[in-house]
Amino acid sequence: MLEELRIRDFAIIDDLTLQLTSGLVVFTGETGAGKSIILDALGAILGARVDTTSIRKGADRAIVEGFFRLDGPEREPIAALLEREGLLEEPDRVWLGREIRAEGRTIARVNGRTVSLSVQSEIGEALVDVHGQSDHLSLLKVRNHRDLLDRFAHDQDNLSTYQGQFRDWSLLGKQLADLSAIEQTARDRADMLKYQIQEIGDARIKLDEEESLAQERTRLMNAETLSSLSQSALTLLDEGTESSSAATDLLGQAARDLAELARIDSQLQALAQQAEDALSSVSDLAYELRGYLEGIEFNPNRLDQIEERLDLFNRLKRKYGGSLASVLAHFQASTVELEKVEGVEDQIKEVEQKIAHLKEKLSYSALQLSNQRKLAASQLADGMEQQLHLLEMEKARFQVSQTVMEAEQGLTLSNRKLAFDANGVDQIEFLIETNPGEGLRPLAKTASGGETSRLMLALKTVLAEVDHIPTLVFDEIDSGIGGRVGMTVGGMLWNLGKQHQVLCVTHLPQLAAFGDLHFHVSKRSENGRTSTQVERLQGEARVEELAAMLGASTPVTLESAREILRAVAKNTSTI
Repeated sequence: MLEELRIRDFAIIDDLTLQLTSGLVVFTGETGAGKSIILDALGAILGARVDTTSIRKGADRAIVEGFFRLDGPEREPIAALLEREGLLEEPDRVWLGREIRAEGRTIARVNGRTVSLSVQSEIGEALVDVHGQSDHLSLLKVRNHRDLLDRFAHDQDNLSTYQGQFRDWSLLGKQLADLSAIEQTARDRADMLKYQIQEIGDARIKLDEEESLAQERTRLMNAETLSSLSQSALTLLDEGTESSSAATDLLGQAARDLAELARIDSQLQALAQQAEDALSSVSDLAYELRGYLEGIEFNPNRLDQIEERLDLFNRLKRKYGGSLASVLAHFQASTVELEKVEGVEDQIKEVEQKIAHLKEKLSYSALQLSNQRKLAASQLADGMEQQLHLLEMEKARFQVSQTVMEAEQGLTLSNRKLAFDANGVDQIEFLIETNPGEGLRPLAKTASGGETSRLMLALKTVLAEVDHIPTLVFDEIDSGIGGRVGMTVGGMLWNLGKQHQVLCVTHLPQLAAFGDLHFHVSKRSENGRTSTQVERLQGEARVEELAAMLGASTPVTLESAREILRAVAKNTSTI
């Protein structure tokens, strides 16, 4: 419920804070005092559209804030909505804010975080339902009627069973669609996959082969240069030329000389050993180089083979992913897909059998759900007509339209093929006839003004236990009704306040007397500026307000006001 509403620089409201309670909260006051402005401000934090004309003259922005406490059945769905948007701070409280700036920008906030207007509106609709002559009426939305009827039925088992089966059916339908899409091109696809698998398989690719071949190709292409350089190095190391001795010969002579020196002077023993080691290393180098030289191959045919192999790799890489690893991955994926494609007909038959079996279950569950709704619809209609009669709409008739549509691929119920969705086969809509002879018509197209508000009050009263919106707002619900019916309306609103917080703007003292909390709204002029003032009325001040609402504050009207309060006290004690 709404615990606190803060309004600053909004229209003629300067700075106002309202502390609200549960039950029935009434607002009274002269026309134009600002009662509707308070509701407009509330609408702003519920996501309603506002513009810069809402900003108080001389201010650069208007700010509205609302603090809500969540308890009872509404806590879980609202908390889930907040958590979905990443806005959940406390599971039992939520704060909504709206800032309207003079340059035209408005900022919506939830729990201190900036959100889109659509998100704030969705959260606002879950917190507060506003009923007035030109306000959004959630109960007039046909899409809500089926949900309200199901909740009124007090039995969610049939619906849950059906919805679980529908989810399974939907998954199977998607699986069948995927398989059917594969089947449509299965033959061509299979031929293509077989070609690709054979093409890659025939290549017998090894991941490290490409690098190895590239190195071999480089050696073959440079075989003459490799041979020439190797021979030159070998000549210098081990064979010598006409003008110079081989390095091994020179090192051998040096090693022998150092060995003789070491026998004379032992201090040269280490140098002699180094010379011996150097000779051994150069000899090993010459041996290895000679082997390398003998292995150099002048083989044009082998070079052609390598070029062809590398060219094959490049073609496959261009077609299947840019690397040999990608080519092999494509080979594996194509093999798996081919197995699926070749078995698609059997898979389709299996899924079709499952769908047919599940549709039989859906048909049974849909029939149970439809019968449940039919019984609940009759009970809801009876309850609505009882409430409308109390509201001096004795001739009004209410009915729940429960219709179905035939569809060739629908569920079979009573030898008929019926269209269905996640909620069954039924299309639900509330119908009303307010005057005899007019015929039953959709609720959204029938009434206006105070009549609409009374219809909503009757519906809210009947659905009070199943409607989880915590705060209800009725703007001038007393339009077009007299004092006697005002007592009835007041009693209904007060009773509705047992399960919801109810905010009501009224001009009827008989209705206002039922308020658990009574605010008087007035205008005050000071220093050439007008502002709205709100005062909580108790005791004699409330009696005087009710007397003023009867016409004037006189001894007679004061006594009448007290009489109304006594009657209300008596009525509420028996409700």
